[in-house]
Amino acid sequence: MPNTKAPLNPVSNTIHTASLPRQLYTMTWPMLFGALSLMTFQLADSAFIGQLGRDPLAALGFTLPMHQLIIGLQVGLGIATTAIISRTLGLGDELRAFRLGGLVITVGSALVFVLCVVLWLLQTPIMTALGADNTLLPMVRTYWVPWLFSAWIGAFLYFGYSICRSHGDTKLPGYMMVATSLANIALDPLYIFVFGWGLPGAAWATVTSFGIGCLFIYPKLLKRGWARFDLRELALGRALRQLNSIMAPAMVSQLMPPVSAMLATAMVAGFGSAAVAAWGLGTRLEFFSIVVVLALTMSMPPMIGRLLGAGDIEQIRKLVRIAVRFVVGWQLAIGLLWLIASGLVSELFSSDQQVQEILGAYLVRVPLSYSGLGVCMLMVSICNALGLAVRALLVSMLRLFLCFLPLLWLGSQLNGIYGLMSGALVGNLLAGIMAYSFYRAGMKQLRESASGKA
Repeated sequence: MPNTKAPLNPVSNTIHTASLPRQLYTMTWPMLFGALSLMTFQLADSAFIGQLGRDPLAALGFTLPMHQLIIGLQVGLGIATTAIISRTLGLGDELRAFRLGGLVITVGSALVFVLCVVLWLLQTPIMTALGADNTLLPMVRTYWVPWLFSAWIGAFLYFGYSICRSHGDTKLPGYMMVATSLANIALDPLYIFVFGWGLPGAAWATVTSFGIGCLFIYPKLLKRGWARFDLRELALGRALRQLNSIMAPAMVSQLMPPVSAMLATAMVAGFGSAAVAAWGLGTRLEFFSIVVVLALTMSMPPMIGRLLGAGDIEQIRKLVRIAVRFVVGWQLAIGLLWLIASGLVSELFSSDQQVQEILGAYLVRVPLSYSGLGVCMLMVSICNALGLAVRALLVSMLRLFLCFLPLLWLGSQLNGIYGLMSGALVGNLLAGIMAYSFYRAGMKQLRESASGKA
């Protein structure tokens, strides 16, 4: 008879012995360093490629929309993984949770592989449709084989991270994100310049670092028994429907921000190249400003899933209240910091007087709304963890297409580029209020459903 006993789950170890704030801190800090390291390696990647000249950087730029498509698929499945496995563990059905881990690895790696093959076969029409010059196509062709391989192995590694998080272990994926990012940064100059591989060298550096990550994390998963591949014992139809019910809306939700960003950039472009440059710099600073929120969106779902499986709705409400209060306070402090340092930061990031002026105006206005943006991001993650995937998708859609983009346009009509930034401020704050009200309505339904079953 197979041994199905696994090591005690980190969440279950602390759920009755530690306070909720301490649990939240313990689960979140590894994800914080992991997310920061990933952002750093991506910036370093772009910097190294930028030294090769304009064409390699342009080829990379045309690749990014396709990368976002792959990321949308893997993150959608990762969200479904965390929600379903953690909930199954909360119900006490460990064996099913282990088999669901094997199913996620099998289905996820197969789906991403098929998508990568399709993108390879359609690379020329895709690049032409995106407006790439014919002279770039040979460079794209040499880059896409290693890049698609790196995208697939990155997704494979991410599924391993998702299974760890669903079992309450955020330290292992957090450490591995830092280690693989440092390895990637170290290998970039070696592969790109020393070996003379150029643009493909950047992708091969990612393949190597992510490959090392897989060789480390998957033996750990198998040793702990968190991934089993005796899938015939699993009700496959039910399991696949369960995964898809969260994965499909989550994927669509992940793909909407890039669309929104393109539309926002198109509006900003109407005010000239200086406005686009300042907006782009502001957006990059925003990524670092909300990194704590990103870490929380990765650490909270396994906690919520476990509590939901155990039927402890009241603990979920307490946990969410703690997180929301922290996010509002933290992001307000970040916004005030950017406001105070707006002049210094704008001079540091650009020598152009007009860009400095517009970036300074951005930092005075938009960061003050990061509390609303952070609450909205958190509510999307929490709704997915609660199994309310359609509600999470609706929150994402309303944030972008009801609160954010319309107020950008209205602000631009009233006061040009400065009005547009004020519109972003108001839109993000409204989105936070809207998202929290949607979450509360969803929780009310869950409580009524739980009391009805009781």
